[in-house]
Amino acid sequence: MRRRTRIPPAPLPQRHGVDPVRVRLPAAGAWATVREHLVERLSGAGDGVVDGMFEAGRIVGADGRAVPADAPYVPGMFVWFHRELPDEVPVPFPLEVVHHDEHIVVVDKPHFLATTPRGSHVAETALARLRRELDLPTLGAAHRLDRLTAGLVLFTVRPEERGAYQTLFRDRRVRKEYEAVAPYDPGLALPRTVRSRIVKERGELTAREVAGEPNAVSRVELVEHRPDEHRPDGAGGLARYRLVPGTGQTHQLRVHMTALGVPILGDPLYPEVTAPGPAGDFRRPLQLLARALEFTDPVTGAEHRFRSGRVLAAWSSYDRWAAGTHDGPSDGQ
Repeated sequence: MRRRTRIPPAPLPQRHGVDPVRVRLPAAGAWATVREHLVERLSGAGDGVVDGMFEAGRIVGADGRAVPADAPYVPGMFVWFHRELPDEVPVPFPLEVVHHDEHIVVVDKPHFLATTPRGSHVAETALARLRRELDLPTLGAAHRLDRLTAGLVLFTVRPEERGAYQTLFRDRRVRKEYEAVAPYDPGLALPRTVRSRIVKERGELTAREVAGEPNAVSRVELVEHRPDEHRPDGAGGLARYRLVPGTGQTHQLRVHMTALGVPILGDPLYPEVTAPGPAGDFRRPLQLLARALEFTDPVTGAEHRFRSGRVLAAWSSYDRWAAGTHDGPSDGQ
């Protein structure tokens, strides 16, 4: 049996609620120094960035001491450093704490806020915010919710317990319920269970349905229909849907609703990719909400049932949502 490598604890503290980057030098390679490898590995950072980090002593080893630029390359060696934080426009909506005990934190996440640091969203993420606001540097995410989707997210307080909660999601022992606002189609027979095969290639923005054995299952139910008041026959209009995913493929609910002919309002990817808006444009959020989470706590045995208190803005006031003039968190976005 192959022995797992023990990862030393990070020698650098968090910064703005964000962990330092850890790099393990590959077992094989032709690099003579640590610097040579990092210059190649971090080539996207820009010319001179890595050299500047070495000069400032910002790249450290397991003992917390600065690694010299000419330090010999040692396969398997760990080094740490803090990434340069990107310029981020603060997401101007509150992160509501629904539940907080010694094991877990459950929050009601607003639209536009990423769950964990990734890409251009680092300090302006739910995880980094909570670590700062709750003074919980060990907090970790048990699962992720898309940046554009609002609703309930589960975080764990103790690193040694994180795996138990992550396993709940992996083994589909968490009942998740979503709510969406989308066009109403009187010819669409509901409720129904949608089954298809969804794939998302690395580097592509959208997922797509392909032929083959289904790997994505969604239950779609009509909750309420609001006719178009501008049409004399009352046809068309909007509907509020309850969506219950049986699997967790990327963009699954958005793909399935589009396939049914009722794409979720405010979706910038489905059915067509639209040009990204300017940074700081928080108008017309995707009308998808993670409404409920239910599970048996793997540590305490308690039965948990959490519900989001948000109201989707296109349902509470469609005209204001469409005009991009809603008040954000006050009406649930």
